[in-house]
Amino acid sequence: MNAQDHVIMTYLIECEGDPLAYATKIASDQSTGTFVDLPGETPELKARVAARVLEVREISPIARASIPQTAGGGPYRRAEADIAFPMEAIGDDLAALMTITVGGVFSIRGFTGIRVLRMQLPYGFGAAYPGPQFGINGTRQLTGVENRPIIGTIIKPALGLRPQETAEMVKELIASGVDFIKDDEKLCGPPYSSLEDRVAAIMPLIKDHEQRTGKKVMYAFNISHVDPDVMMRNHDVVATAGGNAAVININSIGQGSFLFLRKRSRLALHAHRNGWDILTRHPGLGMNFSVYQQYWRLLGVDQFQINGIGSKYWEPDDSFIQSFHDLALPLQAEKQSPMPVVCSGQWGGQAPETYRRTGRTLDLLYLCGGGVVSHPGGPGAGVKAVRQAWEAAQEGIELDVYARSHPELKQALEKFGRPS
Repeated sequence: MNAQDHVIMTYLIECEGDPLAYATKIASDQSTGTFVDLPGETPELKARVAARVLEVREISPIARASIPQTAGGGPYRRAEADIAFPMEAIGDDLAALMTITVGGVFSIRGFTGIRVLRMQLPYGFGAAYPGPQFGINGTRQLTGVENRPIIGTIIKPALGLRPQETAEMVKELIASGVDFIKDDEKLCGPPYSSLEDRVAAIMPLIKDHEQRTGKKVMYAFNISHVDPDVMMRNHDVVATAGGNAAVININSIGQGSFLFLRKRSRLALHAHRNGWDILTRHPGLGMNFSVYQQYWRLLGVDQFQINGIGSKYWEPDDSFIQSFHDLALPLQAEKQSPMPVVCSGQWGGQAPETYRRTGRTLDLLYLCGGGVVSHPGGPGAGVKAVRQAWEAAQEGIELDVYARSHPELKQALEKFGRPS
């Protein structure tokens, strides 16, 4: 079998019966098989387009089913199954890929759990899609930041601020020395704060600061909309005003709409993955981020939010670290990788552990909402404190020690507490 002619999927199968039988059923049901023999289902046809089970590796069983059962009581057998799907049956269409290798699999009767663990795509998929337009290198060029993380923050509260009130907060943040600001994902253009009004209030501040200092703060406006034509008009509003970035709620708009935008975009596309937790939170169901992120990288995400160390959400640190490393792995014909966005309850206190566990890399956008704007000395001091924490991390100095000569960091440690 030529791997370049097949998509190879790895599933976590959980069942009461034989995992090999269920792996065989996935391969059959999701390619040439159905519940009865079909006219024309020849050996030649099966050899050409049928999926094949490559290997099944049984692992330890579990006592409780991932999908609650009305009968039976376990234990439930589990196995990792590698299945190869011919490219001839899928083509290079991501919608077909999702339908065949993911969507239909979850409808098969008998699983007490099923999760997509890994996906190995042939080169043809990478060549068929645009990938990131800006990615890590382009984001650094647009922000003018080298040799350190890009420090960003978020406009909070997401709901309630009118455009002029937002602009007042942005003015203070720009003056603080921040590199990046974004609309919250929930700010999707409500009547009291339309995109047009926000752009009109904020972009003159961005431009004025650039003219005076030479630094253009990247502001990512939320242009998400279910209608691709409306979203494209939103894009044009931002780009025409001189903006260079946009927030996209990728799960809300869908893959087709995102590709429509990416092919026409002049902005760095910042992906917010809200809704992702629906697909992954249960360890026996859904899919791993390593699979999910490949779709969006092919489609052209430039900046990808992935939570962070000590996240305010449910995701464990190990999961964040794995996501970070997944984004760093080469993907097909992709010319550059997306910028990882470390976020969710971040402040300077997590910088040393983030630096250590991500492989001592500085290629990340470090996004702090309350960790910047809630600093006792104000947003300017908040930005300084985060930078100081990263300086300490790079130099291998304990935060408490570094804080002795850096008052902003000292205040942050007193406000947010020492990292555990």
